[in-house]
Amino acid sequence: MRRRPLIAIDGPSGVGKSTVAMALADKLGFRYINTGAMYRALGLAADEAGVDVTDNEALKRFCASVTLRFDTARNSLIINGRDFSADIKTQRAGSLASVSSANPSVRELLVSFQRSLGRDGGIVMEGRDIGTVVFPDAELKIFLDASHEVRALRRHLELKGNKDTRADVSAEIKERDRRDTERKESPLRMAEDAVRIDTSHLGINDVVEKAIDCARKAGLVD
Repeated sequence: MRRRPLIAIDGPSGVGKSTVAMALADKLGFRYINTGAMYRALGLAADEAGVDVTDNEALKRFCASVTLRFDTARNSLIINGRDFSADIKTQRAGSLASVSSANPSVRELLVSFQRSLGRDGGIVMEGRDIGTVVFPDAELKIFLDASHEVRALRRHLELKGNKDTRADVSAEIKERDRRDTERKESPLRMAEDAVRIDTSHLGINDVVEKAIDCARKAGLVD
């Protein structure tokens, strides 16, 4: 039994999950945890170690050998003593995460770690399977969504200075959506009891207000 509530925020890339989750956590006085960043960090760590992320057996061995620690002050996952947070927003990190996250060993390792972090509640946790797999008993589940065109534009702007064109980013998002929704292990989908918020034509403050309203209706905030 958690001492405090836990809020799960899921959705594909480019819908504003991180910004909304951080703002909501700040408003409620909760901790914020980005699980997508964990998969990106693990993908980068495996790649740096020379592990082919498409090789399930190699990834299984890698997962069995790593040590994980969560740095609360920096809000980042430390893998084998290293912080990969400076590199997780690259397209490469996203691609490595999307491929490696389909591996059962990767998901088993990180889901178990995420559950340990959220055991006492008081957390806003964002990802792609928080409300469906990691914490299906979360007190509030929010699923953020947006049109593909809007998500591609947002991601392209976020990667300003990157050599990838908007068309490249759009294609990458489309392929990542395919992998995320079709994988056997914890596919991206909206929990039946989640509240869906379409962020396509909303400013970030509007989305945050809607999220706060959801928390209010769930009895998590006055």
